[in-house]
Amino acid sequence: MKHSEILRKIASAAIVLFALLLLTTVGGSYYMLDYALAPHPERQDTARRFARLREEYPETGPWLDSLRSVRAFKDTFVVMPTGEKHHAYIIRRQPQGGKTAIAVHGWREQGIAMLMIARLYERMGYNVVVPDLHAHGLSEGDAVGMGWREREDVLQWMTLFRADTMVVHGISMGAATAMNVSGEKMPEGVRDMRFVEDCGYTSVWDEFRYELKAEFGLPAFPLLHTASLLCRLHYGWNFQEAAPVRQMARCSYPMLLIHGDNDGFVPSWMVHPLYEAKPGPKQLWVTEGSHHAASYRDYPEAYAARLKCFLLPDNPRSRTRTHTASGAGR
Repeated sequence: MKHSEILRKIASAAIVLFALLLLTTVGGSYYMLDYALAPHPERQDTARRFARLREEYPETGPWLDSLRSVRAFKDTFVVMPTGEKHHAYIIRRQPQGGKTAIAVHGWREQGIAMLMIARLYERMGYNVVVPDLHAHGLSEGDAVGMGWREREDVLQWMTLFRADTMVVHGISMGAATAMNVSGEKMPEGVRDMRFVEDCGYTSVWDEFRYELKAEFGLPAFPLLHTASLLCRLHYGWNFQEAAPVRQMARCSYPMLLIHGDNDGFVPSWMVHPLYEAKPGPKQLWVTEGSHHAASYRDYPEAYAARLKCFLLPDNPRSRTRTHTASGAGR
């Protein structure tokens, strides 16, 4: 066999191998995007989610029944600037303009998942807005935005239900959303603005890199790079720009950071660079033994007490650096 013919065969084999690797990488990246960003197939099944809420947090049942009996718990739909119709639950105990909390749910969840947190705020005299984020629950949308695109949803809800005193409280992807909101310009007329982030991630890139390794045993390169590029092409954002840790650096408002020290979904270490990135007033509470999004379930009384303490406008602890390394009693 001639030398030139051997070289041609080697070149042909290399081209085929490269094409197979390229197809595998692109196919895997599309699978990753669908896995991470596709809406939950049962996202509109509110009956099942309400039943689960009552089972997991029995105290919410009588509370919701009481609110409904006086028509203080309502559904609302609004048209967002994008033209999409979005849904939220509204809990109103006082005229609009006093105190409003926005309770923000997590990845592929529904607003119903935040009603146990909404109950805490209602009991402290807040009106509460509990939105279904874009592509979640009863809100329209074709893809999850991992808290980056959803920050625009929350800012719109804040504008619609603007009050003198406001707090945005998110869990998991909702926490990432809250942190992303915190780096933006707030609606005018809000005198006291605060944020609570519970088990949020530093960036979508960091979270997906962790999940690729933990769940599939895969390195970041090349899947994460290709999937991020495809996300930019299809949805207008990429994994690296969706970084709550950078938004935190722009936040001057008081923030309470909460994370379980046994979180295997959004790893516990992420809370520390988030805390360090946040200038100005901040508090950190790392709950002992808690898994992902379980700090309230594990420490309900301590959670409520810390929240109340953080929200007091004349409380010096809400204006200074504090760091608590473990949870109080269950």
